[in-house]
Amino acid sequence: MTENILVTGANGFLSSHVIAELLAKGYNVRATLRNLAKSNEVITTMENNQVPHIDRLNFVKADLSADIGWAEAMTGIDRVISIASPVFMTIPDNPDEMGRAATDGIIKILKAAIAANVKQVVMTANFGAIGFSNLDKNSVTTEADWTNPDQPGLSLYEKSKLIAERAAWDFINSQNTAMQFTTINPVAILGPSMNNHTSGSFGIIKTIMDGSSKFIPKINLNVIDVRDVASIHVATLGNKKAYGQRFIASSTGSISMPEIATLTRRKRPELAPQIANKTIPNWIIKSLAPFSSYAKEGKLMLGMNRNISVEKAKKLLNWQAKYSKEAAVLAAVDTLVKTKQI
Repeated sequence: MTENILVTGANGFLSSHVIAELLAKGYNVRATLRNLAKSNEVITTMENNQVPHIDRLNFVKADLSADIGWAEAMTGIDRVISIASPVFMTIPDNPDEMGRAATDGIIKILKAAIAANVKQVVMTANFGAIGFSNLDKNSVTTEADWTNPDQPGLSLYEKSKLIAERAAWDFINSQNTAMQFTTINPVAILGPSMNNHTSGSFGIIKTIMDGSSKFIPKINLNVIDVRDVASIHVATLGNKKAYGQRFIASSTGSISMPEIATLTRRKRPELAPQIANKTIPNWIIKSLAPFSSYAKEGKLMLGMNRNISVEKAKKLLNWQAKYSKEAAVLAAVDTLVKTKQI
């Protein structure tokens, strides 16, 4: 029997790819929107990308900041992929507000799912909840690791995702429920956009490409193509080996910001004049860390271990990234050019 999957946040960068993957595999998909008037945009996105079975897609109004709509959204649903996060247009005055809102959002979804006898919830978490406190570059970061919420240099966004994931696991473990829970913890998500939406990680590319600065830090990164993030979400659905598990999603290896600049200069030579061509010495970032939150975040990024393992996903889900880190970067560059963001 074809299962019914609820996806939260239908018009987002990752959500669009997840919905497309689900439809291509024959699932029935219900997607949430804060404003149903945007449903036509989602349909158009699917049509423009030749996604099959669009007739199996429907929408429901639900907002993470309100309780209304979630019971209706869950009615008749077998499994949930929880992607949407509360939206902040500016950084809140209270630094704890982002974590509180993110926690309230996922707990709201879990409660509604349990009440509706949903079989499984898959949460889009973040690598920031796993690997940002591992500063031993001779080690391997795995899903057994947790970031320290008090880690100096941890951004408010990553801290909010960490706090929300911790709260979700604590909530599930406190419930007498048969519902299963899985989290996906992707690294920086790049790749192509199906519309004009991009992820926060595209800011890395913009820093290198927008011509505003000729200097970039020598920060090393783990990246993944959005299409691979979508595929690992779908791979967990109904997979008993995924129940009660966290999974890191990443392409193989790492790539530095100067390497991204060099790659783009070589593969997209027409953009070369605007690509940053000088690096910032590490000592400058470290010396500025006590005085600047951005420098403090940069110092943490410089010190992080980037040797991460995706063996768990390979073993339990038979999943691995199809797209290389280079392909993910270049697809993101092409998206920014196409959407006139650089």
